[in-house]
Amino acid sequence: MTYDARIERLPIYALFDLKGPQKELNAWCKDRLSFPNDPNTRTRNDSASLCHIGPNRWLLRDALENEAALIDALKPETAPAEISIVRVSDTQTFFRITGPDAAEVMSIGCPLDLHDAVFAPDASSYTEFFGVKALVLRCEDGFECAVEQSYGNMIEDFLTRAMA
Repeated sequence: MTYDARIERLPIYALFDLKGPQKELNAWCKDRLSFPNDPNTRTRNDSASLCHIGPNRWLLRDALENEAALIDALKPETAPAEISIVRVSDTQTFFRITGPDAAEVMSIGCPLDLHDAVFAPDASSYTEFFGVKALVLRCEDGFECAVEQSYGNMIEDFLTRAMA
């Protein structure tokens, strides 16, 4: 069966792993970031998104050209001991799966219930995707999925095969 979907390997993003109490992170970031209130959700501001990926843990994603400005703003090297801000930009490969059959393609490799009644427009969650840990996000007309960079070619191959 062929699917009416499009698979796109996305460019590298500026990524920062933020850990610590939200109150301390918010104070350190001088309210520049809009933290999601609920686990497994994200907020968006211009090109940036901030995913709440665990207790006291967030993933900040922005366009790669904004990375230097984010380093200047977040000052990860001088962060206080109660928080951690680590640049992880080169660790993840992102894919975008869009189109009328995007959910069906995702269901081949992902056990999450991605129906929009359960996985809302601001949803983000770690799960398994073709047997590897992956971050899944809803995007316009489909989903985005991030895997550890070393699995990027394998996941691209699996997605290509799923479309055939």
